[in-house]
Amino acid sequence: MKNLSQISNPFNDDKVIANCGLFGMMSLEKNTFSGSDIIKAIANMRVRGNGLGGGFAAYGIYPDYADLYAFHIMFQSRSAKEQTESFLEGSFKIVAKEEVPHRYAIGVSDPPLVWRYFVETPKGVSDEYADDYVVEKVMIINTKIDDSFVFSSGKDMGVFKGVGHPEDIGNYFCLEDYSAYIWVSHSRFPTNTQAWWGGAHPFSILDWTVVHNGEISSYGTNRNFLEMRGYYCTMHTDTEVMAYAVDLLIRRHRLPVDIAAKIMAAPLWTEIDQIDDEEEKQQLTVLRQVYSGLLINGPFTVIIAHQGEMIGLGDRVRLRPLVAGIKDDMLYLSSEEAPMKLIRPDLEYTWIPKGGEPIIGKLDTKEVIYQNKPVQVGVNKDAVNIAA
Repeated sequence: MKNLSQISNPFNDDKVIANCGLFGMMSLEKNTFSGSDIIKAIANMRVRGNGLGGGFAAYGIYPDYADLYAFHIMFQSRSAKEQTESFLEGSFKIVAKEEVPHRYAIGVSDPPLVWRYFVETPKGVSDEYADDYVVEKVMIINTKIDDSFVFSSGKDMGVFKGVGHPEDIGNYFCLEDYSAYIWVSHSRFPTNTQAWWGGAHPFSILDWTVVHNGEISSYGTNRNFLEMRGYYCTMHTDTEVMAYAVDLLIRRHRLPVDIAAKIMAAPLWTEIDQIDDEEEKQQLTVLRQVYSGLLINGPFTVIIAHQGEMIGLGDRVRLRPLVAGIKDDMLYLSSEEAPMKLIRPDLEYTWIPKGGEPIIGKLDTKEVIYQNKPVQVGVNKDAVNIAA
């Protein structure tokens, strides 16, 4: 989407301050389940929204096309669709395409045309470069083709979002018909962006998705840092830079999640100076020097997801809420405890994580990692109590 200022906003340009609602749930056994529970959970936090934005990300929903990139694209005009499809045909092999299934839903009006395309990269593109190739093409569509916006581009996953309360968006996109092992959702719209369909959360690149509660003051610095590395921020909102930041740090630079967390939620220089462990002090010093442009300054809580992992992270002084819960093979992350108990009344363990400490649900080891220690879900109660 090239000209964001041309998007019609039926609610005018008044800035409505409200509290975003976040919810995420993951099966560490990769058991899939419908979107019904997460719709129910995020609807429980309706007071945190304002009807101007809601969205979901789901992982494992396209098993028949699991090895293909699934592009979800919204169009504001038929000509934009024709131009975008021409570009896709020249850049990829389109294996399948269709309009994203939807139905009439109360609370949803003037939706754009939303299609999905299952594509593979050309034979001349190596597997190692394929992700970078996709990012490059997504950036071209989103900056060069008017009235066209790629809002989801990962494998075996998809983002569904729009203007409305999240339960209305979930109903519109028939999410109860999908089955996924990770679901993430968001209520409200980006604080500094016009309320339009592409501006709702989650924000995504490849299979990375981010939902965010907060307002960061470092947006300009973060945006400049990322644009010098090939990421173009067309949405004018802080959450977009966080999605690109995790792709850069974890996928491209191959940093572990705990290191990426130390970059985004970095300690103050005065705190670093007081660290006795010289190796830790040197590591934090280097990270702040090399990645100073990705320090996230201001209040934030994010739920980050990609294939095989779901991550919760808040700023170091916890200016935005985050609650974690576990039961059997399920990890829950939420702005509030109530929606977790609503959909899982027998939830055994909940705790409030420390600021700057990521909670990581890992599919490969079937573990929840917190404070760099594994928590055996449903087994080691003491580990949760110690971590809390």
